Amino acid sequence: MRLQKQLIKLIPCLLLLGCSSADAQFNSDVHYEKSVTKIAFGSCHRPARKVSSKTASPAIFDAIIKKQPDVFIFLGDNIYGDTEDMALLKKKWGQLEAIKGFRTLRDNTTMLATWDDHDFGVNDGGNTYPKRKESEEIFLDFFKDPADSPRRQRPGIYGSYTFGALGQRCQVLMLDTRYFRDPLPRAKKKKASKDYVGWYTPTKDTSKTLLGDAQWKWLEEQLQVPADVRIIASSIQTLSFEKGMENWGNVPHEQQRLFDLLKKHNTQHTFAISGDVHFSELSKSDIGGYPFYDLTSSGMTHASEKWSKAKNSFRVGKASFEKNAGMIEIDWTKKSIKLEAFNEKGQPLIQHLIPFKELTFKK
Repeated sequence: MRLQKQLIKLIPCLLLLGCSSADAQFNSDVHYEKSVTKIAFGSCHRPARKVSSKTASPAIFDAIIKKQPDVFIFLGDNIYGDTEDMALLKKKWGQLEAIKGFRTLRDNTTMLATWDDHDFGVNDGGNTYPKRKESEEIFLDFFKDPADSPRRQRPGIYGSYTFGALGQRCQVLMLDTRYFRDPLPRAKKKKASKDYVGWYTPTKDTSKTLLGDAQWKWLEEQLQVPADVRIIASSIQTLSFEKGMENWGNVPHEQQRLFDLLKKHNTQHTFAISGDVHFSELSKSDIGGYPFYDLTSSGMTHASEKWSKAKNSFRVGKASFEKNAGMIEIDWTKKSIKLEAFNEKGQPLIQHLIPFKELTFKK
């Protein structure tokens, strides 16, 4: 029996409990007692427009299911809603529900989810989207967040989850890069270039926010929850910025704030996962003596060869434009993490092994 079925009776009492002992001032929003070794994730999934009893699952779902992950993370653009009509938005979520592969995956894993612009409700949207509260309620209802869940008690859909006891504890920090985000400055028109996609340029206005004050406060608290591996799940890329698409680099003071918090709280064995860009790549940057990785997996149903060729000075190896999903495999015995992106056949597109000892701050 998979993890979700084993814990279904325990989840209500675990909400708000966090760490089981008094080993931290702060607790995760949700804690699962069983440790995990395989975490799959994906983004940019466009359900079939016409759904019938004959609807076949996208092949990527079959590939994910065969790998038997303990957890699956939807990183955003889980559907393409793009509307202010909430009845239509619900209908589009229903198209995802109608897919057998989605239901099978949900029933056999612990499923976590955040959103990006298209399932939030508007392309490249942020805090000016007028239906963000209504969209949030629909989102949480779809992913069956309990009535007393922490995400139900506050604006935005960010949330934290820990799995396992100390020694084999993994924390997943699900960020919300939409609900609070201020509008981004548009880039000046540039000539077509294989290195550049468009459409934004880094802001110099340090009053602009990506996460909002409440989420930043929560994030700093969560970085102090004891964990042996920590995963920051961001719908948009944390490192790559040169292609001009949405990313943390468009709000450089917020990006630096994230890096400063990681250093302040000495968050060893921490890395990011992201989506959004319609191809997969692995990025790495030294952030004050720490090798910070970001594995991007996008998209599950469509990808872009052109965008995969855009510039990324932080890229490790090559990008891939095949339809893909991501995988994190934690070897608690050998103390290592394998980051992977794989295609619809389950074949690896990107593989990178990281020993725990590499993910430490160097003085």
